[in-house]
Amino acid sequence: MNQSSNSQVSAPGSVVSLGGGLIGVASAAYLSQDGWQVTVIDRGTIGGACSFGNCGLVCPSHVLPLTEPGALKSAFKALMTPTAPFRIKPRLDPSMWSWMLSFARRCNTRDMLSAAHAIQPLLASSMDEYQRMFSSGEFDCEWEKRGLLFAYQTRAALNGYDDTNRLLAETFNEPATKLDADATIAMEPALKPGIAGGWYYEHDGHLRPDRLMQAWRAQLSSRGVTFIEQCELRDFAGDGKLARQAQTSSGGLKADRFLIATGAWTPKLDRLIGRHIPIEPGKGYSITMPRPKCCPRIPLIFPEHRVAVTPMQTGYRLGSIMEFAGYDETIRPERLDLLRQGASHYLHEPHCEPELQTWFGWRPMTYDSLPIIGRVPRFDNVWLAAGHNMLGLTMAPATGKLVAELFAGRTPHLDPKPYGLERL
Repeated sequence: MNQSSNSQVSAPGSVVSLGGGLIGVASAAYLSQDGWQVTVIDRGTIGGACSFGNCGLVCPSHVLPLTEPGALKSAFKALMTPTAPFRIKPRLDPSMWSWMLSFARRCNTRDMLSAAHAIQPLLASSMDEYQRMFSSGEFDCEWEKRGLLFAYQTRAALNGYDDTNRLLAETFNEPATKLDADATIAMEPALKPGIAGGWYYEHDGHLRPDRLMQAWRAQLSSRGVTFIEQCELRDFAGDGKLARQAQTSSGGLKADRFLIATGAWTPKLDRLIGRHIPIEPGKGYSITMPRPKCCPRIPLIFPEHRVAVTPMQTGYRLGSIMEFAGYDETIRPERLDLLRQGASHYLHEPHCEPELQTWFGWRPMTYDSLPIIGRVPRFDNVWLAAGHNMLGLTMAPATGKLVAELFAGRTPHLDPKPYGLERL
């Protein structure tokens, strides 16, 4: 993807953002700030899907991709163990198995490090942008920067993270603090005795994602951004390589530029984009409830059980799990039980009533763990920003800023080449 000089800045015009999740709304924020007239549409509700029920973690610590050298072993176990937190549902789906093969080929140290070097700039940029946003006082989204604590049940798993921490510290300047059992419980008294210890990342933050989306929408509406819900993209009408109109279930929407930010639904638009987009829906679950009496102060991850715990100011959420089951819309009770049971190994009060919401959403998973940001093959004025895997919340501001820079022809603050569609 060519980078233009600052002297070649395009005059703002109109943009339709197709997708009202975190990426679509973040892009709308930076585009409208540049003076573009922006309309955001969504096939459901603005801020629904994974932008609504995720764990709300903003994690500059999550530098490493899923394609780690040991990931193949985990994938094989997932095929053999239906009750594992990471599950692959066997099915006759050539697209999924092609994705899995491409994923397997990247489970090596060289590709892992290459992806990590592309992931980190997005994480760092987004954290800077979030802190700037929240310092204004315009966003009432329960933002707190208390860090992130990984708690381990066994000493083998705790010590097994030594090499990963060394890599993160030496190569990416993202070290964690190793804590023994007593120090871990002293840091987070909601943890039960008997754990082996923990690793603490002090620079991570958390928020309530639905409140973020509400605040962002309100701010953008006041700037003149238009939001249209229950509006599904059906096709583009155009002249040659230029799209002139998005044809939707609510009628035609004319614009100078279009952004496809449809997350896990993007492969459903392959015909409109002009090629297959290798994104698989990775199903995640969460349970939201009131804060328990013995509520954690710090967000927690239990790597051995793949459960995350987010203590929000007005609620408490258990989340995570990964299930490759296609676009299956059922909420499987046994998957929710894995969240409850996993948390019960670590916390004095892992769960409380009433359960205010049980939720699932599809994460847009690419086989190299990198998002796709760039022009689509079919049109010169249609762009794609999707495939943010499990880090959509963390990467959203940096992605929106990058989209706005590319639309305007400014020199991007990040090198966009690693995220281009051409790599896939």
